[in-house]
Amino acid sequence: MEFNHISVLLNETIESLNIKGEGIYLDGTAGGAGHSLEIAKRLTTGRLIALDQDPDAVKIATERLKGYNATVIQSNFCDMDSVLLSLNIDKVDGILLDLGVSSYQLDTAERGFSYHKESALDMRMSKSGISAEDVVNTFSETELADIFWRFGEEKFSRKIASKIVTERQKNRITTTTQLAQIIANAYPASARRDGHPARKCFQAIRIAVNAELDRLNETLDKAFDLLKSGGVLSIITFHSLEDRMVKLRFKEYCTGCTCPPDFPVCVCGKTPKGHLLTRKPIEPSERELEINPRSRSAKLRVIIKN
Repeated sequence: MEFNHISVLLNETIESLNIKGEGIYLDGTAGGAGHSLEIAKRLTTGRLIALDQDPDAVKIATERLKGYNATVIQSNFCDMDSVLLSLNIDKVDGILLDLGVSSYQLDTAERGFSYHKESALDMRMSKSGISAEDVVNTFSETELADIFWRFGEEKFSRKIASKIVTERQKNRITTTTQLAQIIANAYPASARRDGHPARKCFQAIRIAVNAELDRLNETLDKAFDLLKSGGVLSIITFHSLEDRMVKLRFKEYCTGCTCPPDFPVCVCGKTPKGHLLTRKPIEPSERELEINPRSRSAKLRVIIKN
């Protein structure tokens, strides 16, 4: 299957990075190289470092960036500091993270991300480590309920977890459609109006399998520290938990003095380390939503280092 993916908020993201021809940029989520290619096209003597943990993405990004001053490396973005160190790069002019799952990953049945298509339960971005099948069949009922509630905001999390544990005692749960049906059977009929019953749980399992929130939390400080003065960090989120984490961390970077208001003078000495490009996140236009409905939950937040 060809690696097809429509890059979300493409023009807005490229504009936010304010690309300099001689600059050094890092795309921590290369995917099908949509954003990466547009960055590379604008470079003259500059350089692009494109990372992705998915070996399929690395292969296609390498092909699509051929001829440009770009280096593609298989790595999780949380290791960007080590990657740049290995390339003798100290600071960069801009970093992009697109936290969405690519259309290729969603539409390729054997990757196990979709509840619509029959496949082995996988969901591993890197194709290594613990799989969705491992989570579903070995995690306790309490652990499963917690995953569904925390990462999927699924209000029927306990009922679904209980149903999964009951069913796996009969037969191991090994396929996407098998799991989707178990989830649907646990769902009250009156609550099935908001999309497929399995949508939130599949999202939650994917986040757990790939430790997405942990990786993001680990990466934010690294990414900001790697920026030059005037450097830009642009992050596209698709989930409320991701967006909240980015929003709060950016607010922290933009906060100056934290002394109590009754102090006559500042004693903490803290000054803002960055400033936001826009106070509110940038969201897809109506036109983009028509072309790519999967972009509906995307939010672009941008911070510029002082």
